Amino acid sequence: MSESLSIPNLADRIPDEAAAYKFFEDMRWGDRPVCPHCGTARAPYYLKPRNGGRKTNKGKVSQRRVWKCSDCRRQFSVLTGTIMHGTKIPVRTWAFVMFEMCSSKNGVSAREIERKYEVTAEAAWFMTHRIREAMRREPVAGLLRGTVIADETWIGGKPRNRHAHVRYSRNNYLKDDKTAVLALVDRGTGEVRSQVVRDVKRDTLKAAIEAEVDLPATVLHTDEAMAYKRIGWKAAGHESVNHRMSEYVRGDVTTNHAEGYFSQLKRSLDGTYHAVSRGHLHRYLAEFDFRYSTRDLTDSQRMARLMGQTRGRRLSYRATDGRGLSRRNGSSTGVPEVDTQEVRVTRDARFPGTRCGSRARLC
Repeated sequence: MSESLSIPNLADRIPDEAAAYKFFEDMRWGDRPVCPHCGTARAPYYLKPRNGGRKTNKGKVSQRRVWKCSDCRRQFSVLTGTIMHGTKIPVRTWAFVMFEMCSSKNGVSAREIERKYEVTAEAAWFMTHRIREAMRREPVAGLLRGTVIADETWIGGKPRNRHAHVRYSRNNYLKDDKTAVLALVDRGTGEVRSQVVRDVKRDTLKAAIEAEVDLPATVLHTDEAMAYKRIGWKAAGHESVNHRMSEYVRGDVTTNHAEGYFSQLKRSLDGTYHAVSRGHLHRYLAEFDFRYSTRDLTDSQRMARLMGQTRGRRLSYRATDGRGLSRRNGSSTGVPEVDTQEVRVTRDARFPGTRCGSRARLC
């Protein structure tokens, strides 16, 4: 999309639902609609509604644009098979929310979406998680090569700032239950890949780095942490800076790129979302990874890329008793393993109005 987007521009371009459908068709398909069922682009044709409009099962007039494939004879729309599949929220609202999440450097909270677009808190929370799922990088993304920066940080509040009755553990020690996050930054492309890890021990970091980096073809830049020493033995080269000695840059060796990413991440989590549960932290990381890796693109280009990643990433929502995370699909890192095709996002029915999904669960 060559046209620059802004909120006023977007409002003029999509004044109603029909225009919103056409807007997403241009972003996803261009001039040639593609059938999401069989994948052909030569046969689909538009089904013009009869009697001036299309109606829903309840008799309401719908502006939904429906296509039909001549090969498989199945009907579809631009929303079929995407994160918006089966949505009851206006498509125009989806366009505005997606643009805000693409253009807002600090992110947008679900409560803000609720106030701006007059949707329920649950709908706003689920919308933002669907969009974060589309922002997640492709599962078949290749390994990083060249010069790669590796660094880790901890996400969570300080124990001394908690209330006295939850500040200490049973052994009378200050609780230290922060979540470890590892970030890998490609110096050549500017891409960042972050993930939640169980701890920052050598074996944990080694497995996480080897899954994302082609070490024999990579020069690794880290800090002085001992956990990286043996990991660097498998790399083509390993350079480090000593932060304890106030060394942050030595020639072209530095970890400042990862430090800058962590700085933006922590300010946004604290200022915009306030509280993020460990079970959903990986989704927020995907959101910030997407914006950081596409920081050289315009807002319209970033949104077009996001729309290209919406296919095949459906999410479903249902209420549970809050025990899904501990009894189903749990991984050794404490983060639920996510199916690339369909994920069920659930919330604790005992806390329906919690802020930003702080009591959210995955099953």
